[in-house]
Parts: sequence; structure tokens; C-alpha cells
Amino acid sequence: MLTPTKALMLAGLITLSSSCATIVSKSSYMVTVDSTPRDAQVTVTNRNDEQVYSGRTPALVRLKSGAGFFRAAAYEIKISKEGFATQTVSIRASLNGWYIGNLLFGGLIGFLIVDPATGAMYRLKELDINETLHQETKTTAVTQTPQLHIYDINNIPESWKNKLVAIK
Repeated sequence: MLTPTKALMLAGLITLSSSCATIVSKSSYMVTVDSTPRDAQVTVTNRNDEQVYSGRTPALVRLKSGAGFFRAAAYEIKISKEGFATQTVSIRASLNGWYIGNLLFGGLIGFLIVDPATGAMYRLKELDINETLHQETKTTAVTQTPQLHIYDINNIPESWKNKLVAIK
């Protein structure tokens, strides 16, 4: 017969040997995506180039830290708005410190199966993405033939003078 003390010890042993990162941490994170100016288009794709989110800034996006068994998640966040240059931010999950707890507490099942399967062995560090979009400058391509210009040294900008080379 199992005494209450033995039952409690058995429950503790099962908990410790199951998976540290899954118990203490999480496998998905809320990432804030914002921009200046606001109301920009946001597209998030995963490492397989699959779109996992599409919306407008400001946005709150739930992203998984794992991308399969023993595989960290990686995302590309594109922020765009008409008249502004598109900004792209890459984020990648890194090893979660709680995953190492499986070694300390003897959690072989958590180390080899549970944490890698749930993705809790990884974590996302970049949880707040805030990009400033810069206005596009429209340039027209003009084909020019190379030309030789001769300048008087007294009529050139000061910033050019340190780049001059003496010809002897």
C-alpha cells in the first residue's frame, strides 16, 4: 500500500523526470510587432517559408519556439507600407536554459522526448519588434557616359580634400 508520503515522493519524481522546460517554461510566445508609421502590413513566415500570420501594425502574434523534433523555430517578419521601404526582421529560437535542468534532475524522458517534441527546449528572445519605416526615394535610372571633370582645388568641398592623391 502506498502511504501519502510515498505517493507525494513518487509524484515529485515523475514530475522531475518528465521535462523541466515543458513544466517551467512554455513552447509558444506572444510577440509584439509595431511600426512607425503604424497601420503597416505585417507578414510572418516560418523557416519553411509558410505564412503563419498576416495583419497590420500594431500586432500581437503567437509564435511557436519549436519547428519539429529537435528543431528550433525561425521566422521572417516583413513590415511594409505604401511609400515606405519594406523592413525585414529575422528571429530565431535559441536553447532554453530550463532544458538543461533535465540533466540535473535526471529527466531523461524530458531531455530526449518531451521537451524536444513540445518545442519547450527552445525559447524566443525577441518578443518586441518595433521598426521605423523610411520613405522610399524614387530614383530614375539615367545612363551616363563617363565624363572627366577638372576642378580647381580651391573650389571643391572640404570632405573631398582628404581623398585627394598627388600625381607626380
